[in-house]
Formats: sequence, C-alpha cells, structure tokens
Amino acid sequence: MGTGILVAGTTSDAGKSVVVTGICRALSRRGLTVAPFKAQNMSNNSMVAVDAATGDGVEIGRAQWIQSVAARAVPESAMNPVLLKPGSDRRSHVVVRGRPAGTLEAGEFAGGRKHLAEAAFAAFDDLRSRFDVVVCEGAGSAAEINLRAHDYVNMGLAQYGGMPTIVVGDIDRGGVFASMYGTLALLDAADQQLIRGFVINKFRGDVGLLTPGLDSLCELTGRPVLGVLPWQRDLWLDSEDSLALTSRPAHDGDGALTIAVVMVPRVSNFTDVDALCLEPDVRVRFVDDPRALADADVVILPGTRATLADLEWLRSRGLDTAIIDHARAGGAVLGICGGFQMLGREINDSHGVEGHPGASAHGLGLLDVRTEFGTDKVLRLPSGAALGASASGYEIHHGRVEVGHADEFLGGARSGNVFGTMWHGSLERDELRGAWLREVAAAAGREICTGTVSFASARDERIELLADMIDEHLDVDALLSMLTDAPVLPTLSGTLR
Repeated sequence: MGTGILVAGTTSDAGKSVVVTGICRALSRRGLTVAPFKAQNMSNNSMVAVDAATGDGVEIGRAQWIQSVAARAVPESAMNPVLLKPGSDRRSHVVVRGRPAGTLEAGEFAGGRKHLAEAAFAAFDDLRSRFDVVVCEGAGSAAEINLRAHDYVNMGLAQYGGMPTIVVGDIDRGGVFASMYGTLALLDAADQQLIRGFVINKFRGDVGLLTPGLDSLCELTGRPVLGVLPWQRDLWLDSEDSLALTSRPAHDGDGALTIAVVMVPRVSNFTDVDALCLEPDVRVRFVDDPRALADADVVILPGTRATLADLEWLRSRGLDTAIIDHARAGGAVLGICGGFQMLGREINDSHGVEGHPGASAHGLGLLDVRTEFGTDKVLRLPSGAALGASASGYEIHHGRVEVGHADEFLGGARSGNVFGTMWHGSLERDELRGAWLREVAAAAGREICTGTVSFASARDERIELLADMIDEHLDVDALLSMLTDAPVLPTLSGTLR
C-alpha cells in the first residue's frame, strides 16, 4: 500500500498544479512509482485518456494528464475521478471516472455531492494500492470553511487518507504570510495537525530579504517553510483553467504571422494554441474586441463549453461580423470543436444538452456544416492525415457535425481559407502544425520558418526544468519524511471550534 501527500493552496492559481507536476517528476527521478490525483477538478480544459479495461475514451482534467506525463505514468480516470465542467454561472456538467454523470446546480454544491465523494475516495484508494506515492492536488483554498462539512478535495481528502499537507502561497499577489497564517488558523484542530509546512511560490528577488518573515511564520505556526520557489517567466505548462491565459508565452515582437485567438467567455481546451505560442515566427494574441482582428493574419475560434451562448456573445460584440469580413478579405480562420461549429450554417440543441431543449441558432455561414447536439458524449483519440502530414488529436464533444459541400479536414471541414476541426490537440503534432502554418502564411503573403520546434520535447524540457527547480528550492527529503512521520503539532489559538 502506497502513501500520499496533499498539496493545498491559500487561493486558486497559487501554483498548486505546477508544484504537483514538479514533485511528480522529482519523485519519479528517485525511482518511485508516482500517480497524480485531484479528487475534483472544476475546469473546461480536459483531455482524453483510455480506459485500460474497455479501451474506451475517458475524460480527465488537462492538469492531471500533464501531471501523469511528469510522473511517467499512464493517464487514467482515477487520477481525476470527478470533473466539473461549468456550463453556466449556476450549473456544471459532471464527469465521474471519465464519463458524463448529469449536472450539478449551484445550490447542490455544498451538500449534494456525497456520491461524488465516494467515487473520489474509491479512486484514491485504487491509486494508493498500485503506486508508491500519490501526489494529491487540492482545489481553491484549503480553508474553504463554508464547504468543509462536505469537503472531499482539500482537508476532507487529507483526513480520509491521513495525509500530510503542505500549503502553497503565491507571493507575487502580496500578503503571502497573512494568507498562510490565516489558512492554518481557520482550520479546526484536527485539520491543523495535518498541515506540515508551507511553500512560497513565484518569488522575485533576494531570498535573504524573506528570512525574517520565514522565521516569524515558523515561530508563530510551528511549521517550517519548506521552500521558496523562484518566479519563472518562461515556465509554461498546460494550464488547468483560464486564469493563466494572460501569461501565455506569446511573442511580443514583430512576428511574421499574427494569430488572434478569440477568447469566448466559456472557452475550453485553450491549450490547443500552446504549440503556436512556441513558434518563433508566430505572434499569438488573445482578443475579445473586433478591433483587435484588424491586423491579424489568422483568426482562431477555440473550443467552448457553451456553443450557443458564446455564439450569441460573439454577435453582441460585433465579433461575428469582424470574423466574416476577415475571411471574405482572404484571411485564414480556424475553428476548433465548438469554434468550428460556430463557423457552420446552423446549430441545434434539440435535447437541451447545453441549455433549453429546442434551442437553435444560425452560425457564421463560413462553412457548409450543420451541428446537432446529442445526449451521448464522444470521447476518442483519432488519427489521420491532412495537408500532406500525419495528424492526431482527441475529441470531446456532444455536437454531431454534418458536412455538406466542403473538403474534409481533421474530422471537420475546409473551404478555401476557412478551416474547421473536431480534433483538439492536432496542432501539437509538429508536422501538421508546420504544414498548416506554411499554408496560412503563404495566403497572407508571409514567409515563416517552421520545423524548428518540437512541441513534445519542449513540454518535457519544461517538466525537467520544473523538477530541477523543485530539487533545488524545495526540501524534497523533508517531503518524503512526512510520509512516515506523524508529529504532534501546535494548534493556533483563536481557531474555529
């Protein structure tokens, strides 16, 4: 039976996903078998894995998929047993062990999740029985005291597994010492016993300047700061959610080819453009205003978890007209999954998969395509060829696309300079990405260099860089000792009882 450790945070986007990724690779380097785990992920950024028993596709959070790569483990649904995909501000679509399992309304969030907790704990036990160490990632803050009674993601999970917990805080936001002390102080005495130390993330400058604060935090809490991780501007990794979109590594100089990615409100799988951001002759911008398309060579409409709602959003901002004008002027357009469906003639939701039954809308009319949402979700890992290059990707969608008069393109359609595909991740394949970039660049009268970037190598280099940072700046030996030691720690006065 293996052991586990929980990496919790003071806030969302404190860096938990990145720290877990680095720890997974650092422990794997030491010869341990490692599995990542997040009991419940709330994200529209997901990936397809394969169910080992059936061979069917299953859906997990993108962060857990990349963490499994870092751990050198095969990704599986147990690593993210509950995935909530927000469909609106008050409703989320639920995925349990990789497959659709209904919806969860905002009012049910606190107390209506007992069955989800049971699924999560069973998955954790499964992983712990097969791996030396399960590195768990919390969600949001460890001190979500309004949700503690039914929590199975943060301290509820730590209590279930008897796991030592470290708390990560983002010093770049400011107030990191107060947030760490406050996180601990808000927990009850039993939960406090599991908090074993702190990790400061995204520090810029001389670590020596922090010493008085580190010493005071240790004295006040009885817990050490296990590491101070430096700010790494170029430390790109597949992101869990859209909070990190503004820090995408797009090139800010005079790029040969300008690509504008339209950031619809409920964007999903935005990592589809990560590989483009690494190309030296490509500049990628994220836009939500039609004026930002004026000088773009290429416009990308990414995936969305709410196709009809985001299509209406496009129209409300005049982006629909701007995209149509761009295409008619000879500019290239690429739609991916929901973005592809928006480029078609008609979208129908007869069964109310995304919203009200019978909802429908006309698309932008740039491709002869009609979409009908089905109740069953398509999850698969397709492969094929396009533009003379081999290609592959993954599909996650309810929309069934009927293509009329258009050429086939990666499970979708193409008409001249307008491309649409149902395959997420296809641009991560170097040969296909290079072929597509050369074609759209030529249409724009640009000359660019491709073939110099290996996306898979770039990803692994960054994982290795992250593991190097963990080894250098985090006390990994102390983490490992926590797996077997269980000291009695002081409880802060004034805590909730």
